[in-house]
Amino acid sequence: MAEATTTTTPTAAKPASRKKIRRSVPSGQLHIQATFNNTIVSFTDKKGNVIATSSAGACGFRGSKKGTAYAAQVASEKAAEVANGQYGLKNVDVFVKGVGLGRDAAVRAVGGYGINVDSITDVTGVPHGGVRPKGARRA
Repeated sequence: MAEATTTTTPTAAKPASRKKIRRSVPSGQLHIQATFNNTIVSFTDKKGNVIATSSAGACGFRGSKKGTAYAAQVASEKAAEVANGQYGLKNVDVFVKGVGLGRDAAVRAVGGYGINVDSITDVTGVPHGGVRPKGARRA
């Protein structure tokens, strides 16, 4: 049997990598979901496409510490740094959802990164009609 030999050159040609397009988003939206257990912060453009996100859990907080106002502040600062640094975000409309402790802290932290808050809207869900009542007892 004849052995098949293949030669590989150490300097194989790599496909040309395209330069990442840096897009500028001067104004956008800030969505804050503040629950008792965590706070999630997302910066989006005007259409709703996410450009930067962070959460208290992603910032290293664990357990009951994730629901604190300080954890929400740290998460908001981390996301604001990316949104302002990479995308040049300057103005945001804030949409707050939930009843957690991080509602105010997350909004205040954004102001420290040179991002102007144009409006604040509460989009917390409100139950209407309630849950289905329990069935009557049978005799």
